[in-house]
Amino acid sequence: MTAGERSTSQRTAPSNGQPSPWSPFGHRAFALLWSATLISNIGTWMHDVGAGWLMTSLAPSPAVVSLVQAATTLPVFLFALLAGTLADRMDKRMMLIAINTVLAAIVVTLAVLVQVGTMTSALLLVFTFAIGTGAAFMAPAWQAVVPSLVPRESLQPAIALNSMGINISRAIGPALAGFLIASLGIAAPFFLNAASFLIIIGSLLLWSPPRTTVRPTQSVWHSMFTGVRHVRHNGPLKATLLRALAFFLFASAYWALLPLIARDIPGGGAELYGILLGLLGGGAIAGALALPRLRRSASADHVALAATIGTALAIAILALAEWPWLAAAGAALGGFSWIAMLTTLNVSAQTALPNWVRARGLAVFLMVFFGSMSAGSALWGQVATATSLPTALLIAAAGLLIAMVLVRKAALGQGEVLDLSPAMLWPAPPSVPEGGAADRRGPVLVTVEYKISGDRREEFLRYLYDFVSERLRDGAVRWNVFESLEEPNLWIESFEISSWAEHIAQHERVTVADSEKQARLRQFDTRESGPVVRHYLAPA
Repeated sequence: MTAGERSTSQRTAPSNGQPSPWSPFGHRAFALLWSATLISNIGTWMHDVGAGWLMTSLAPSPAVVSLVQAATTLPVFLFALLAGTLADRMDKRMMLIAINTVLAAIVVTLAVLVQVGTMTSALLLVFTFAIGTGAAFMAPAWQAVVPSLVPRESLQPAIALNSMGINISRAIGPALAGFLIASLGIAAPFFLNAASFLIIIGSLLLWSPPRTTVRPTQSVWHSMFTGVRHVRHNGPLKATLLRALAFFLFASAYWALLPLIARDIPGGGAELYGILLGLLGGGAIAGALALPRLRRSASADHVALAATIGTALAIAILALAEWPWLAAAGAALGGFSWIAMLTTLNVSAQTALPNWVRARGLAVFLMVFFGSMSAGSALWGQVATATSLPTALLIAAAGLLIAMVLVRKAALGQGEVLDLSPAMLWPAPPSVPEGGAADRRGPVLVTVEYKISGDRREEFLRYLYDFVSERLRDGAVRWNVFESLEEPNLWIESFEISSWAEHIAQHERVTVADSEKQARLRQFDTRESGPVVRHYLAPA
């Protein structure tokens, strides 16, 4: 950190030593990328408005117009996990530069076609899908670089500021797009969006992250499965995903139905819809600024509880509002509660993941987020059609409260107290005589022999079965434990890894938190030398 960064950090840190909402701006890399991302997001919102408006002139059918949104979000379901896998295997900075360069070329081509009047509805959907695919490949990498931009204690305000930036751009982008379309023509938002990619590329070129060496030990396909297996056995992350699913499935109701809410209120219409969107964004900005102070006095679970109740109350207000001012109050409360919950879930996911699998884990989080939002939007639209708009919203509010009770034991923020930095304490495995080609050999079988006192048998097994998730999180594909029939109280733990190179990587993945659990497991062995580890490699 430079002297300038230190002085800025001192100015943004409150007197009690806790990070202020602005503390991430004391770090040059975060401030640079945040500013560039804000401009890029404004361009994205301009593009979305321009694409939607253009489609209304190319094919005014509601079914076709709705496909623009579908083409934007579908790539997240299709490519997020692959994108996260590539981000974990590649230099994230170079990956982001390459994707933004390709996107800039695509958007420039789109803008030119619109300008010369050769754009068609089918072609617009193809371009929209291509741009959505680029965004899907960028999202896990962007999420994964945030912890490298700020210290751990500033992670929550950094994520809150990122969310605030999205809401600021949401307020500016559509309004600017409308002005540009009216004054300069329909192609103007697309040209400006293309220019915004150049700003992102420039900021990435100016950013100099610490050099890290990524050594892929598996094919892309197997790396994806390794990421999914890690998520499956990562308790803190699974709790976060469950809480996210339970929240977004019901909270999506007011996002999906907000245009209808604005239309049905006496005196409402397009102008009220714009006001409600602005208040949602304003409430989110206020929530982002207030969240660091809330977290100093409340746990992640307490913040999530308050945010869930606030969201349910906001949905109920919007369901029953008969005056614009009451709907405005509900929208502001909804925005505040939304950002509090979204940021809390994002921080919980970030802190539950070690660096080696961070992008893949966050990709799964994004899939749950977009999947539950999309499914919820479709669900509440059907419920509103079958019943009424207020009924659908009240059912969603009640469902949100019921879901909160059902998943209350899935605690958030479990990873905040864990040290997931690499421990590098495992002894080096034996060398393989054949040399470099042996890295591709496999599978590998590792056995750990324990000599246990008979009176500690049940205690040992309980602890060992609790520990198995660590083996499977870090790369093991099979695990088992056996008791010797010939020698009482002799136990063999075995786990299989796909290749020797993957086992070498497994040594590097063990975190400090994992090593502390392993040390307690070793204490069960009655021998002074401790458990005996053996490695077995399948013949070439």
